[in-house]
Amino acid sequence: MTIYATNGAKLYIGGALAAKSTDFVLTDFASQTWVEVGETEGLGSVGDASAEITFDGIAANRTRRLKGTRNAGTMEVVCGIDYDDNGQIALLAAEKTIHDYAFKLVLNDAPPAGTPSERYFVAKVGSAVEAFDTANNVMKLNASLWVNSNVVKVNAAA
Repeated sequence: MTIYATNGAKLYIGGALAAKSTDFVLTDFASQTWVEVGETEGLGSVGDASAEITFDGIAANRTRRLKGTRNAGTMEVVCGIDYDDNGQIALLAAEKTIHDYAFKLVLNDAPPAGTPSERYFVAKVGSAVEAFDTANNVMKLNASLWVNSNVVKVNAAA
């Protein structure tokens, strides 16, 4: 079994892509033009979790749990501010709109002479704020991606 480091992963933003009522598939992202979001330091997490629905049965004296709607969460992205980075410029522009955008995450897990894993999803850029912190820190751009779709997974291949 092999594990991989996050370093070397790359995040890309595409164009506006509306969420839909069914799951996305890889071909839904085929027409996108991707721009890398540069100077990423943190990529957060992304993936489905079900809402919990509970029912307290009086006679059974037991809480029963059901699965509700699925939510792919909020991906918290942290970048070192680069005013000339086209990906960061695209994130800032996307935050100003009401639209969902296509995103692609390329991981650093390719086998020798192979291709890496990829993740595709649709999200609204819910926030894009600058953080300045203290003297010995890099100024940061913190973006919250509100994921509005399933995450399409493409596995690494030899």
